[in-house]
Amino acid sequence: MRVLLVDLEMVWRGGQNQALLILKGLQARGHSADIVAARGSQLGENAAASGIRVHSVSRGLMRLPAAAKIRELVSHERFDLVHANEAHAVTAVWLARAHKHVPFLISRRVGYPLGKSRLARARYEAAARIIANSQWVADQAAASGAQREKLTVVYEGAEIPPRFTIEQKQAARARWGIEDDNPVLGCVGVLLPDKGQEWLIRALAELRKDFAGLKLLLAGDGPCQKQLEALARELGIYEAVIFAGFVKDVESVYAALDVFLLPSLFEALNNSLLAAMAYEIPSIAFRRGALGEIIEDGKSGLLTSAADTDELCAAVRTLLRDHALAKLLGEAGRRQVRKCFSAERMVDSIVCVYEEALKPLRMKR
Repeated sequence: MRVLLVDLEMVWRGGQNQALLILKGLQARGHSADIVAARGSQLGENAAASGIRVHSVSRGLMRLPAAAKIRELVSHERFDLVHANEAHAVTAVWLARAHKHVPFLISRRVGYPLGKSRLARARYEAAARIIANSQWVADQAAASGAQREKLTVVYEGAEIPPRFTIEQKQAARARWGIEDDNPVLGCVGVLLPDKGQEWLIRALAELRKDFAGLKLLLAGDGPCQKQLEALARELGIYEAVIFAGFVKDVESVYAALDVFLLPSLFEALNNSLLAAMAYEIPSIAFRRGALGEIIEDGKSGLLTSAADTDELCAAVRTLLRDHALAKLLGEAGRRQVRKCFSAERMVDSIVCVYEEALKPLRMKR
């Protein structure tokens, strides 16, 4: 197959990580894969560094430059299909009328309803397949008008890393100024209201009554940072919260943690949680969105009610006091990712979706 993937996001988030995994996985399986990416984007740079052919475009002017480039590529370079990886890409591919020539596939990674405008509907009606990253996302899309027969669930994937050595853990803790005997909670994600980091800070204030040296490491930047810093000061725990900002070598965050926390209030799936579990870090998440599809409560991690400080604190206390249970949950989490959420499994599933989308064309030939 010859695949053209389109992603016009400038920032590097979970969806862009998945795009790069798809591109690399396709090439490893003997397929050809190019990407149309926003000029100066992190994804474009990372793809080029991985030997992927990148077509850089401006994403301005209502996505028209990107649409023109996609139209040119589809018309002249014999791609078998076009895969839009995020919302700006969906618009650009649809404007390019690529679906008139080859199958058009859309990745759907959010639980919000589809737009009600004729333009929003037309884009999804043009798709041969809509790839939802969880059953919850598929159900939300279908409930808001997506055609159920076009929807396919493909869970996002994480690479299974080597386990951290004692030396790596010590170096990571030293980087963040953490003394060896102080337990560390952590979260990786953009600082936004629906990501729920506020509840971690509130929980930390309570937990430090039992664990005086407890720290919270927040990796990520975003519009809520000042409010979160103000909340930490108000609760008298500012010195116990490490606001790391965006961390490029994010493995140095995971290596420092004793417990990973994901307090998202509205989550389609989450690459950070998958990574933490793959690193064998015992993890706690809110029982919201698709997070219950990742963690089996009490077996591969713990789930708590959203925005419930008492319940969240109880779960953290359990893991900090019961080291044997924490170890078992960490090991089970890694097995869960390997079994259901590995990058290899994700790419194999994507290839199957591509082949299904191409079947009608091949039958005509």
